[in-house]
Amino acid sequence: MRRHPWIPALIDLVLIVAFAGIGMSSHEESVNAATLLTVAWPFVVGGAIGWLVCLAWKNPAAPLRTGIPVWILAAGGGMALRVATGGGFAVPFLIVTLIVLAVFLVGWRAIAALVTRIRARRAA
Repeated sequence: MRRHPWIPALIDLVLIVAFAGIGMSSHEESVNAATLLTVAWPFVVGGAIGWLVCLAWKNPAAPLRTGIPVWILAAGGGMALRVATGGGFAVPFLIVTLIVLAVFLVGWRAIAALVTRIRARRAA
């Protein structure tokens, strides 16, 4: 994945947008491209900032070195941007955001790391 860091970046993007879409549909909101973009953009920007801060392209699939900062900035930075631009805030929403984005953004990296270790052991 180091040779193609756009793949992990795309995975993060898809998962962040999926988080927004799942949240919208769970609240029975109409999900279309415009509303999805309105809800997702702060978290996408937060995730992009996370990529820049931790230089994610150097080791994009690392759960701790990359996954944690991207998660924290996608969730925390996204929530801050949402509130700063007039979006709603509720503590339960923050908790759900933190949990879901942790599972999504750190989770896929943890699974990838586990698969890599298993393959390395089998090859040895």
